[in-house]
Order: sequence, then structure tokens, then C-alpha cells
Amino acid sequence: MRKDEEIADNVIEIRVNGIAQLFHTLDPFPFREKDLDREAEDYIVGWARELPADRAFRIIVHYPDDESQADLARDLPEAIGTYFAGRAAVIQGDLNELFRIGRRSLAIGVAILVACLVASNLASGFFADTSFKKMVEESFLILGWVANWRPLEIFLYDWWPIARRRDLFRRLSTALVERKPYPDRAPARARSRSNQGLSLDGPRDDSHEN
Repeated sequence: MRKDEEIADNVIEIRVNGIAQLFHTLDPFPFREKDLDREAEDYIVGWARELPADRAFRIIVHYPDDESQADLARDLPEAIGTYFAGRAAVIQGDLNELFRIGRRSLAIGVAILVACLVASNLASGFFADTSFKKMVEESFLILGWVANWRPLEIFLYDWWPIARRRDLFRRLSTALVERKPYPDRAPARARSRSNQGLSLDGPRDDSHEN
């Protein structure tokens, strides 16, 4: 399949020497609930970011054609879907926490702004020197607006990248996972990123990482 056809179909291909290589080896949970290996997750997420956002993902996993691998491969779609759904839930929690911090910061910032406005008006009656009075008034106003910078930053900018990552994981959790066995006697060959394939069974080619 040509690269442009793969992109059009939102295909991400992975080739492994064993299904277990896709998952964290120290994770004690059952297979369907295991965490993905960091290298596999980074590869899938990295390619998913580059693919069109208006089409569903297809993840194709190539694995050795033997009975033990076939048994593990049966649970592969559920395992991948469960993992990315869990990651999306964690990121949603992070987003909720960010908004809670933003609301608290906004309440504090507004209170400080009101106090600074009152102080600015009161200060104008205590100073006869016009230039000094103006400086004091503007200082209070600047302090009031600076106190609101962080909540404004949260509500205007900070939440967008987190929401995009959550949405990406949600899309990956519903991706169609296809299992394609290859002859077990075939020599392991590394596939480059340019072909949208990841090989976990041999040395990585880092020349495509940058």
C-alpha cells in the first residue's frame, strides 16, 4: 500500500515479534487491561496526530502466525481500546482539575481587581501631587489585572492542547484494530516510519525520528 493511500485510510501499521511486545512487561494486570509499551504508544499517538482528523483510525498489527500468538491476538482490539479509553479518562480528569484551578484563580483575581480599584479611588484622595497620585492609581490597576493573568491564560489557551490530546485518545479507543499474521519463519525486518510501520522485533532506525 502506498503512503498516500495509507494516510487516506488513516492506517497505522505495527509489526511485532510477539503480541506481548506491545504491552508493558511489568504490568501485573490481565492482558486486556495491560498498559501499552511506551514505544508502541508513542509511535501510535505520533502517527495519529499526523493523520486526518475527519476519518476513523485503523491500526493494523502484524504478528507471527502461530497458535499462541493467535490466542493473544483475539483480545488485542479490546486491550488497545481499553488502554486508550483509560488514557482519555485520565486526561479528562486533568482537564477538569485545570478548570477547577482556573475557577479558583479567577475568583481570587476578581476579588483582587475589585480591591485594587477601590484602593485606587481611595488613594486619589490622599495625595495632592498629581503625578504621584496618577502613578499610585495606575499601580493598583496594573496589580489588579496581573492577578487575573493566570486564570485568563487557563481559560483562553491552556486547555486547548489538553482537550485535543483527550479527543485523540478517544478516537484511538474506537479505532478498528486489524490482526494480520505473517509466516513465523519469515526473517524479522525493520519497517521505517515512512511506511507507517513500527517494528518491535529488531533494531530501530532512528534516522526517521527527527
